[in-house]
Amino acid sequence: MEKVFLGIGSNVGERILYIKNALNLLSQILTEIQTAHFYVSKAVGFEDQPDFINTAISGYTDLEPYELFKKVKDIENKVGRIKRFRWGPREIDIDILFYGSLIIEKDDLIIPHPRIHERDFVLKPLSDLDPDFVHPVLKKPVKELLLNLKEKSIISNLQLSTL
Repeated sequence: MEKVFLGIGSNVGERILYIKNALNLLSQILTEIQTAHFYVSKAVGFEDQPDFINTAISGYTDLEPYELFKKVKDIENKVGRIKRFRWGPREIDIDILFYGSLIIEKDDLIIPHPRIHERDFVLKPLSDLDPDFVHPVLKKPVKELLLNLKEKSIISNLQLSTL
């Protein structure tokens, strides 16, 4: 079993419901899931769109990285993701952030996610889960990457009583 970290976001429609549905489906392929706080953040890349709700989860899997990637994409489709354009609006977006300390650089899969260190809406939830986790490429803990981040997109912490 390998520990993995996934980033989850939504900025279309019933954002919380999409995330809850994704978490439910992810619980079928991961064990010991822990969920970070939820954050509201401005869109990055293409900024003329609604704010995102973002979180991250950690869990364990016996799936190989490509199998996990395929399952994650299947879950996005089941939840209702509509393909639009790069960095466009998303009903649900699930990214593999880390797969243990594994490093994969292929055309169709890059782990760790290549822009983790640039995004507070990824680093802050990761820090909620495991601030001392060391990025296997950058060789720095998540909390240090967050501390050194210049640009911020998080607007607020979303207080939810239950998931």
